[in-house]
Amino acid sequence: MKKIYNNPVGESKYTGLLFVMPFIAGFILFGIYPFVMSFVLSFTDSGINSSPEFIGIENFRRLLNDSDFHKAVAVTLKYILMLVPLKLIVSLGTALLLNMNIKGMGFFRTVYYIPSILGSNIAIVIMWSFLFTSGGLVNQVLEKLGIMPVSWYGESNPAMFMIVLLRVWEFGSTMIIFLSALNDIPRELYDSAKVDGAGKIRMFFSITMPMLRNVIFFNLVMQSITAFQEFNAPFMITGGNPMKGTYTVSMLIYDEAFRYYDTGYANAVSWVLFTMTALFVAVLFRLTRKLRSDDI
Repeated sequence: MKKIYNNPVGESKYTGLLFVMPFIAGFILFGIYPFVMSFVLSFTDSGINSSPEFIGIENFRRLLNDSDFHKAVAVTLKYILMLVPLKLIVSLGTALLLNMNIKGMGFFRTVYYIPSILGSNIAIVIMWSFLFTSGGLVNQVLEKLGIMPVSWYGESNPAMFMIVLLRVWEFGSTMIIFLSALNDIPRELYDSAKVDGAGKIRMFFSITMPMLRNVIFFNLVMQSITAFQEFNAPFMITGGNPMKGTYTVSMLIYDEAFRYYDTGYANAVSWVLFTMTALFVAVLFRLTRKLRSDDI
């Protein structure tokens, strides 16, 4: 005997929409609306206390002659090229170590993930900045090793490397993704390779790396997008100094909007940053597609 359920048409038609309405309203209010308004304001001369005045593409023309913008773009690209490869290598190397079948490995995985939770904490950033002062722990260790102390805050390259090290230290989320992918690789592949006499290095490059190709690309894209938007670490540790050697595009946007109150120009810079990020990711997709076609 079939059971008949009452399913009023009106209830099934609007109940689902009612449940997702808070998300839709929030997405429109805090996502789409700011996105559209930012694009509109990028064509205006506007400030916090002044009404917008349409000026066309003058803000984008101003970018061409803005030395601060050129410097910020160069610093941001340098930061990405330093951070992303190093962070991926450290994350993958740690994931390989934590993928071993050793007693208590769950504890070590938790410990290695903690920096990703604490890294953006202001207290951690302050502690990090003290570690690299002239008389800080890092220089003390270098002196014990017979190495000259480094002027971390006096030169642009050491200052940039100091910030890169902080972000590399927060490799936990990337490591977890690599670790999950490593667990999905069939053990039979390694067993067959051992029977054929392959060593660990050969298995890494012939089995592990090809099987992790998609995950490596995913982490590469996500870390690159995050690096393009870097703001907190250079703002709190170096303030963009020395000589604006750690002055990123996001810091320029902040200064234009909240120090000089030129919100129109700040939005124009934001859209250029968005375009740069999109083009960079598009190039990564293009290169990956080309490499795959060459392998075939």
